[in-house]
Amino acid sequence: MTDLRNRLKIPADRLDEINAVFLNPDMRVINDLLDVVAKYGTPEEINAKAREARKFENLMAKVRATKPEYIADLEWLIEQRDAGAFISVEDYRRKVLGSDAETTNFADDFAVTLEISALQYFPWVRAAAERAIAEGLLMPARFIRVRKMKEQEADGDIAAVAAAMQIVGATYVETLDTKGTDGSNIHLGGPETITGYFGGIGQPNDHALQWIDEFLYYYTEYGVYQVLNINPGTVFLGYMLHRLGVDIEFKISVFMGNDNPYAGLWTLLGAKLFAREDGSSPLIGFNWGNSANNETMEITAQFRNAWGFEDMVRFEHHITETYKHIVLQPYNRRDELVEIADHVANISAKHEGGDPETDSARAHPSDILDYFRDKEEIIASGDWDALQLNFLDKFDALNNTARALTEKGLSFLAAANLHR
Repeated sequence: MTDLRNRLKIPADRLDEINAVFLNPDMRVINDLLDVVAKYGTPEEINAKAREARKFENLMAKVRATKPEYIADLEWLIEQRDAGAFISVEDYRRKVLGSDAETTNFADDFAVTLEISALQYFPWVRAAAERAIAEGLLMPARFIRVRKMKEQEADGDIAAVAAAMQIVGATYVETLDTKGTDGSNIHLGGPETITGYFGGIGQPNDHALQWIDEFLYYYTEYGVYQVLNINPGTVFLGYMLHRLGVDIEFKISVFMGNDNPYAGLWTLLGAKLFAREDGSSPLIGFNWGNSANNETMEITAQFRNAWGFEDMVRFEHHITETYKHIVLQPYNRRDELVEIADHVANISAKHEGGDPETDSARAHPSDILDYFRDKEEIIASGDWDALQLNFLDKFDALNNTARALTEKGLSFLAAANLHR
């Protein structure tokens, strides 16, 4: 068996052959990437622009210029944060466990990140915050967004959400428009052919470079640095961009289909191979396919740890899914999360739908296809309030998960600036 294992060793000179391609000045596959980056300056200049764009006062100035009515909501959020209006973690634990909270040794080393998807519209932040204050609930530590970038840039949502995330102390991810449903594949139609898009063919030909170009635009204009990644080519380009010195971060989407430890091994192998000299990688979130189970993550956690990625690469696991157009229902993985959360670190509990029994009773259950609709069409159809209700159902599902974790003496990460 030892001899057989030794056959897997990669010869050191194999790396020389890889480098020969990367360093060849005639290699278009690298030259084309460098040309896109050069449009925005050196990596150092690009990062400096992003840091400036990300400053809170600059984001607020953009909000005032595009959607001044949002300023009142942002200021309200600051006031509530500073007044301590949100429940503390200690008080939340007492609320759930009573006096037992004082003697429970919570598994803080394995704290689960509370994640919600998708925060399509800025006003939903206040709607969730008001419920959190009124009912002693928790705001997520992580928000995923899947709204059209150009549409939300025009109505002020990009800057407003970015500012709100700094206020509450949460991370967030944007989904770039070059994700496949932008007409990149001329042989596919709209979202009704979504299985074709997310089969890995939604960013053909030069659209992978357009994804990099789009990222660099929003990075330098709004400081957006965490984005969704759904294609092997753009995952590779994300590794390359980070290696060049641009501080991109990305999470891999559920639609990429990583559903076994060997897919995880391949993805993390790339992260290790192209890590910077300090060991850092742009891969910060790894969204498993919905068919992955606890054993999948337990096995993958072994080499994630061996390569120094345990604190860096979060396993993002869907606990709930939209009720329509993505998985068979009922779908609820909360019990499995509770089983694994005491021994596998850095897991994110992602809530993309309400609990199935709630979602199924709605006149308009949560629907993955709603992510691809225009805002104007949603309002005109009369579905605007229904979509906000769907989001609040996801918010409730997230809080049900926090309660389940707490009841088992397990820990969670909520919005850091609100729940101290």
